[in-house]
Amino acid sequence: MKFINARSEGESNLQSATVNRSEPHSYGFEHLLNDDSLTERKPLRLLFLLYKQHWTKLFLSMLFFLIKHSPTYILPIVTANLINMASSPSKYGMETLWWNLILLVIVIVQNIPTQVLHISYMSKAVRFVEAGLRSTLVRKLQRLSMSAHGELAAGKLQAKVLRDVEAIEFLSKQFMLSVFPAIISVIVAIAITSSRNLTVMGFFVLTIPTALCIIYFFRKKIRHTNMEFRKQIETMSGQVSEMVGMMPVTRAHGLEQTEIKKMDNTLSHLRSKGYKLDIVEAYFGSSAWVTFQLFQVLCLGFTVWLALKGKIPVGDIVLYQSFFAMILNSISQLINVYPNIAKGFESIYSVTEILLSKDMEAYQGKRKIESVKGSFKFDNVRFGYANSDRHVLSNFNLEVKAGESIALVGASGAGKSTVLNLVIGFNKPIKGQVIIDGISMDEMDMASYRKHIAVVHQSTVLFSGTIRENITYGLPTVSDRQLDEVVRMTYLEDVIAQLPEGLDTKIGEHGGRLSGGQRQRIAIARALIRNPKVILLDEATSALDNESEHHVQQAMKKLIEGRTTFIVAHRLSTIRDADRIVVMKMGQCVEIGTYEELMAMKGEFYQLKMLQN
Repeated sequence: MKFINARSEGESNLQSATVNRSEPHSYGFEHLLNDDSLTERKPLRLLFLLYKQHWTKLFLSMLFFLIKHSPTYILPIVTANLINMASSPSKYGMETLWWNLILLVIVIVQNIPTQVLHISYMSKAVRFVEAGLRSTLVRKLQRLSMSAHGELAAGKLQAKVLRDVEAIEFLSKQFMLSVFPAIISVIVAIAITSSRNLTVMGFFVLTIPTALCIIYFFRKKIRHTNMEFRKQIETMSGQVSEMVGMMPVTRAHGLEQTEIKKMDNTLSHLRSKGYKLDIVEAYFGSSAWVTFQLFQVLCLGFTVWLALKGKIPVGDIVLYQSFFAMILNSISQLINVYPNIAKGFESIYSVTEILLSKDMEAYQGKRKIESVKGSFKFDNVRFGYANSDRHVLSNFNLEVKAGESIALVGASGAGKSTVLNLVIGFNKPIKGQVIIDGISMDEMDMASYRKHIAVVHQSTVLFSGTIRENITYGLPTVSDRQLDEVVRMTYLEDVIAQLPEGLDTKIGEHGGRLSGGQRQRIAIARALIRNPKVILLDEATSALDNESEHHVQQAMKKLIEGRTTFIVAHRLSTIRDADRIVVMKMGQCVEIGTYEELMAMKGEFYQLKMLQN
């Protein structure tokens, strides 16, 4: 495993980005991360948990919907009354006409305030849940192990946090604006019809099992095509992210057409999956429409027959036809919205891949670390990665005094970066333990411990803010005097002087407007300003030219004074001043001593040094 990949870079002082588990959660969705009843086979369970605290808002929203939608229920009744009055004027007076018209005007005008209240209560619940779900996903991502992040593509994660949460929010709105209103309309229409004629009501009820049969027939096909389309979207998102990151390499080698062909191939698959999904939804929608239009023709013929037989007034034909049309429209609405519901459920399956992941950070200790002296003991440590029988470290033993600088050298794969990951707490030994100041790392709260360490890695990636923001990342307050001192120690004065806005100059995405050496010095400044007790340097000067390296090496000497330092370096000349050098081979410590002692032994270190001469 490569030490600290680009997305989870250690030198940015990861404790700043790591969520403090004792910190209050503003959205209250922590229960989602520990709910064993939440599985990907129960998308409705997730929705229930998301809206658990918002039932009052949803109830009020539905209540105001029922009131604001009342004109559609009352208009057919008033229309039937007026037709019956016109066909039998001797039975009714003008007073009845005016009361019907006044009632109709009142229920129409009230639509404005009740519609606003309906949407207001719904939006408060939906928007809160949307932000809360994204916040919960971010918190879960911060708790996953570094190996889990190594297996997750950045583009896919972005698709889950952005696209899938948006689809779940849309699903919630579909339930509130389409599903529940449609169900309410069906219930009201059947209730009013049953109060006037049970025979007609029985005919109406037959439409419900018909709709269920159509949904059942298409359900599996729609779900399967949605799943294929969602996975293809995630694949494309991952490839786009990768393509953007590889742009310098692509341009440098003239491989633009290769990338274009690769993306075109992915887009071709996406187009095919999208077309298949559209055709399935077209068959589904048209089948439902034809079925219910035939039902409406039958309803018209049936009610006219009843009127001809004298069993219902003529005006009731309009009433029953209106209510039957309302039922058909509501059921058609449910049919038409079902593909969107299926997409929302597929997005729930997608986000639960993150929410239900058990690959959490290895250390779960609760002991807060207020201060660190910096003594380390690796006690018979054995470590290997999952799905691999090979041990990266085997019976590794090492004691480091507080304030001591230790250099780790050896061939690639010897286990140097693994030792650094053990120090940070990214890796946990399979056997043995790492002890810091007499405290086992198993007991420690990692966030509090990592506040006392700083890491500088050879692959520096900055975020697209200013130089000031990158250096002071995660620190609430930094004085100008501290910042100026750090800039001076890392020899950034000349760089900053050449920039149009000095420390407040935007450096572009990942620091793309700066050279590799300039980015590296900013990363070193970021470590310096934290005044850490433990420092980890993984080829920290590899990107610097000879002059810059000389200056930064002098700054490093000041940085490591009185601090425990772990250094990984392939250029052995850069570690001459280390207190001790640990030579690693096949995951074990084979030699240890000062630079002069190891050269005098003429063993493994001596052989490595000769290879570089």
